[in-house]
Amino acid sequence: MEWMDRMNAALDYIEERLTEEISYAEAARAACCPAQHFQRMFAFVTDIPLAEYIRRRRLTLAAFELQNTPIKVVDVALKYGYESPEAFARAFQQLHGVTPTAARGTGSPLKAYPRLTFQFTLKGAAEMNYRLERAEAFRIAGEVLAVNTERAFEEVPVRWAKAAEEGLFGKLWEIRREDAPLRGILGVLAAGEWGRSETFDYYFAIASDAPLPGGMAELRLPAALWAVFDVPGVPEGFRETWKRMYAEWLPSSPYELADLPAVECYLPPEENRNELWIPVEPKPRKS
Repeated sequence: MEWMDRMNAALDYIEERLTEEISYAEAARAACCPAQHFQRMFAFVTDIPLAEYIRRRRLTLAAFELQNTPIKVVDVALKYGYESPEAFARAFQQLHGVTPTAARGTGSPLKAYPRLTFQFTLKGAAEMNYRLERAEAFRIAGEVLAVNTERAFEEVPVRWAKAAEEGLFGKLWEIRREDAPLRGILGVLAAGEWGRSETFDYYFAIASDAPLPGGMAELRLPAALWAVFDVPGVPEGFRETWKRMYAEWLPSSPYELADLPAVECYLPPEENRNELWIPVEPKPRKS
């Protein structure tokens, strides 16, 4: 499958550079995936954050070298990107349960994390409710903050609760555009410094053409084709929908991700559901 081959190409890129600086943007390019989606997609499909996977692979290789070569601990630390032997020793012991020096001895229990490989797996026929929407360009207005990619599902709910306490959603509702293609309160996952840092920009926003209130930011989204997924109104609804969209729907669909922000659309509570809007474009036809 083309999707599987692309993801394995990204893993090839990472594996070849475990002793060098790894650019998430370049890994995304190897996967033919927009950089603003790659880290999130990797975590949902593999159940491990990208940075943690790279850390485990580096410390696995470091353990192999300590057991099988006379290389100095300080040289292993530098080889795998640690600024000091002390930082390396802390990370090594946290993963393996023993110090780098102890790892040289026979009988030392160590952990090995093999390289991941993406393979096709036939899954059950659980349905996913979605529709395609072609929306004209629109503008959002709201508050923006930097969210850690790998802690997003812990950080975002806390900030949503704080925003509700501060009355932010009422302020947003007052400036809503009633005929907007996306209704409801929006959580917009924008690019930010993707590929250069561990964070992305997250907007608490609403579609609006009103003058921008003080302290708020705006983002303009161009006309695009969107795959819109129904999200059950339960605490794990968005997490499960994100995972199934990346792992099940996307590999089997005739679409690929467009390089635009994704949007979590929170509908009125009485509807007992929400929507996930993913920008897509048709896959190029093979000649």
